[in-house]
Amino acid sequence: RLFPLKTDQGYRIGGVIHDITQRVLAEKQLQHMATHDSLTNLPNRPLFYDRLNHAIANAERNARRISVMYMDLDGFKTINDTYGHDVGDDVLKFVANTFVANSRPFDLYGRWGGEEFIGVIRNISRDDLENLGDRLRLLIKNSYVVHENKQLHVTISIGATLVKKNDTVSSLIKRADTLLYKSKAEGRNRLSIDL
Repeated sequence: RLFPLKTDQGYRIGGVIHDITQRVLAEKQLQHMATHDSLTNLPNRPLFYDRLNHAIANAERNARRISVMYMDLDGFKTINDTYGHDVGDDVLKFVANTFVANSRPFDLYGRWGGEEFIGVIRNISRDDLENLGDRLRLLIKNSYVVHENKQLHVTISIGATLVKKNDTVSSLIKRADTLLYKSKAEGRNRLSIDL
């Protein structure tokens, strides 16, 4: 903070320095808490919705393809009921980490709610989207969380769709959700993708 000081020689500039580092760090932490899921550290639903809206607008402006993958853990309730919510939380963190570890820097995964996750994948063809969805599905199926020396396996069902002309966030998510339920109805641990 600077201010004028009157001295015998005239005016000079004086100042006081306040260290606001802790306040800035606390504000950043609060902002992060408001926009990210506390368990998985992935973007939460409001932040993801905002980022997807920007991705759709950017894709239209730059004639790039984006897609949405809507994912749900199969039989997650059984894990919570059998082993407890702490183990269920470990499974959710493991799945979230699998998404992050296998994504490109410009792709985004978020926790949509409960055991549902959503991803926005940029600059991808339908074939590459199918390969990515199957790779994620198989990585999760073939990995596990250890609880009391027991390997706990989970699977995911996925609905994936590419953005179409005049899509909105709501229409894109609804289409991906419909495809997710198709995967569930056809036996789970599947990827359903539109043409």
